[in-house]
Amino acid sequence: MSFPNLPAGRLAAVVLVLVMAASSCGKGRAPVPEPGASQGTPPDLRGSTVMVLPFQSAAGMAGDVDAELAFGLKDRGPGIHWVLPPRLQQVLDRSPGLRTRLHGLTVGAFSGGEVQRVGDPLYGDLRRLGTLVDAEVALVPLRAWVHAGESGIRVRVSATLIHVQTGRVLWFGVVEGEAFEPSDVRALASAVDALAKKLLWYALPRAGLTPQG
Repeated sequence: MSFPNLPAGRLAAVVLVLVMAASSCGKGRAPVPEPGASQGTPPDLRGSTVMVLPFQSAAGMAGDVDAELAFGLKDRGPGIHWVLPPRLQQVLDRSPGLRTRLHGLTVGAFSGGEVQRVGDPLYGDLRRLGTLVDAEVALVPLRAWVHAGESGIRVRVSATLIHVQTGRVLWFGVVEGEAFEPSDVRALASAVDALAKKLLWYALPRAGLTPQG
């Protein structure tokens, strides 16, 4: 970029503005969370009603992400009343006037930094839905995606636990499964198993992986 017709003083001012603008563009941008990233510690959910939203984004892996997660949670988390996506959809179908949805939630803030409390419209969606099913906590699986490496693919999953009444983020984290061939459903199963282990850290380990779907 050149400014041939500007006086020296004006040129220096323009250059200073551009340098400051370039510098400010890099500020305030939090790095994208990597596997192992965790905000807080998942609370002990035993005795609680937890509504499980469907994955807000999932692509590139074999298997049914929502079915696999439902299996992993129920298998590892007895003593917790899980309200799964099919049940949530049934409740919404019986309440057509309720302005609440399961997919396309406004969760973009979790991709770029630490979120302490969610606001509207996400808070309103979770609060209304939680009231219908008497849930204290919402598990929102944010994204499932594939990371390719020399040994195969690994499925990565990000998710968050949110207190329904207050909108406070109880936990956020990113986990990664084991490496498998792209067509192997165990890639997804191992990632979901890693998520279940993280969420239900107080539960006994599950022996082996049993892919669903």
